[in-house]
Amino acid sequence: MAITAAMVKELREITGAGMMDAKKALTEVDGDMQAATDWLRTKGLATAAKKSGRVAAEGLIAVAVRDGKGVAVEVNSETDFVAKNEEFQSMVRKIADAALDVDDVEALKKAQIDGKPVSDILTDAIAKIGENMSLRRMTVVEAPKVVTYVHNSVAQGMGAIGVLVGLEGGDDEIGRQIAMHVAATSPASLGQEDLDPAMIEHEKQVLTDQARESGKPDAVIEKMIEGRMKKFFEEVTLLGQKFVINPDLTVETAAKEAGARITGFARVAVGEGIDKKEEDFAAEVAKTLGGA
Repeated sequence: MAITAAMVKELREITGAGMMDAKKALTEVDGDMQAATDWLRTKGLATAAKKSGRVAAEGLIAVAVRDGKGVAVEVNSETDFVAKNEEFQSMVRKIADAALDVDDVEALKKAQIDGKPVSDILTDAIAKIGENMSLRRMTVVEAPKVVTYVHNSVAQGMGAIGVLVGLEGGDDEIGRQIAMHVAATSPASLGQEDLDPAMIEHEKQVLTDQARESGKPDAVIEKMIEGRMKKFFEEVTLLGQKFVINPDLTVETAAKEAGARITGFARVAVGEGIDKKEEDFAAEVAKTLGGA
C-alpha cells in the first residue's frame, strides 16, 4: 500500500511521533493506522513524543577532556530526581565522551554510541524513565592544556555547573583554581576585546546618564565615565577580575605567576536561560500521585 503524506500527517497528530517515525510505522504495517499507532507505542516513540512538550530544565552538565580538547555537555530532564539516577548518569557520561569526536550539538545527536545514534538513545530513555529529556547544548575549549571543574558534583565529571579552562603552560592546580573562580563569578568574557559590543555600549550609556546627573562639567564627566568603564571591565572579564583565592591579584596576574596563560574558558550551568514553571514540592508530589 502506498503511504501518503496525508496518512503520515494523521498518524503524527494521533501520536505526536516524528515524521520519519510515523512514515516507518505505516510502512511496517502496510498503512493500517491503528496498527501503526500500536507499533509506535510498542517502540516507545509515541510516549516519548507526547512528553516532548514538557519543560526539561533540570539534568546534568558533564565534562570530558582528551588530547587538548575539552567538552561540556548539557542533558536536561524534567526533575532533579532523574539527575541522581545512575542509568541517566551513565547515559550522560557516554554522550560527553562521544562529544569529544564532534564539533557541535547537531553532530553529537547523530553520533553513534554502541551502534545507535545519540538521538535514539535519548528517545529510548524518555520512554523508559518516563520524563522528557533533551540534549540541549555542548561547548568546546581547545588548548595545550584543558582543566575541568564541576560544581555540585553528583558523580565523576558531572554536576550542576561545568567549567572548562584552556591554558598554555602552568599545571592542573592553577587550572583548577581558575576553573573554580569561573564557577563562582561567571565572567562575561575572557578579556575586554571579547565582550559583546552591545553590552559595552549599553553599560557606557547607563554610566553616562548617571554621570550627567551630577551636573559636573563635561571634562569631569568624561573622566568619571572612563574610570567607571575601567571598573566595569575589571568586574566582568575573567582576566580583569580579582582572583577569589587571592584578591590582591587579578586572575591574569595569578596565572602569569603560575607560569600560565589563559587562552579560553567555558561555564555551563544546568537550565540556564530556560523558563521554569515554579511548583512547590507538595504540589509536585500530588501531581505525580495523581498520574498527571
